[in-house]
Amino acid sequence: MSAADSTDREPEVLRDIHLPLPDERRGKVRSSWALPDQRRLFVTTDRLSAFDRVIAAVPHKGQVLNQLAAWWFEQTADIVSNHVISVPDPNALVAIAAAPLSIEVVVRGAITGVTDTSLWKHYKRGERLIYGHRFPDGLHKNELLPHAIVTPTTKADDGGHDEPVSVSDVADKGYVEAGQWEQVCDVALRVFARGQRLAAAAGLILADTKYEFGIGPDGTLMLIDEVHTPDSSRYWEASSYEARLAAAEEPESLDKEIVRRALADAGYRGDGPPPELPAEVWARTGAKYATAYERLTGAAFVAGAEPITARIEANLRAIGILQ
Repeated sequence: MSAADSTDREPEVLRDIHLPLPDERRGKVRSSWALPDQRRLFVTTDRLSAFDRVIAAVPHKGQVLNQLAAWWFEQTADIVSNHVISVPDPNALVAIAAAPLSIEVVVRGAITGVTDTSLWKHYKRGERLIYGHRFPDGLHKNELLPHAIVTPTTKADDGGHDEPVSVSDVADKGYVEAGQWEQVCDVALRVFARGQRLAAAAGLILADTKYEFGIGPDGTLMLIDEVHTPDSSRYWEASSYEARLAAAEEPESLDKEIVRRALADAGYRGDGPPPELPAEVWARTGAKYATAYERLTGAAFVAGAEPITARIEANLRAIGILQ
């Protein structure tokens, strides 16, 4: 951590940022702008979303996501092209302007979760045909699956909820062309296998994840947005997993599952204003994000200089994006 984190002063959080650039688009966590030559600038904020809602802002979260995603893009570039051009700031990414596919590609290696799109939620209700996959009786929450599966969801408009789609419906209903969808599924499973292998080397289990794919200006399929971050993925501690599973306890996680569980325990499912959560939840979440970065990359997490917005603007001026 930076020297600022060793003092009693609370670290700054980047809740939002506005830059004098065209075509600003604000997502749950990232904002982006159009750049010349078919490029886009993405800035990852500290906003945290759960149940398809922005819940709070967690210090250093955006930096962890941006830098960890860049690391994972490098680790998977031999499997599929990605949109990264450069990382000019700890919170910023210059990328190829790709056209996103209309489906989110969720790959699951375990039956778990608390959201309405989770496998466990459907299975617990008695469903056995889920996302087009047949499941046997007798499975337990957090049990690892024999092999990873693709479970697509729709992309909800702002304020809406993602909805499950069967694997066959993606092509049959015209979300993605059949041949392209087959390629997406193949690539997603290969990237997930790479993620599982590297996570295992760090003493972690990559239980599930969400991928975004897009089509580049030249028609190339690309991995976009983020890869294997604590926002898009569920990481469990391998050392305690078996004992906790046997005791019907939740695995130790290094992701935002602590927030999902706290909200679910408070009866929140994404409708209406979220409840206030204890400060300890946010502190633990921030620490888990930084720990995940260090475990996976093998590098120390060093918080960027503050004030964050001024630093981002200075770094963008240095490469000519801002005047």
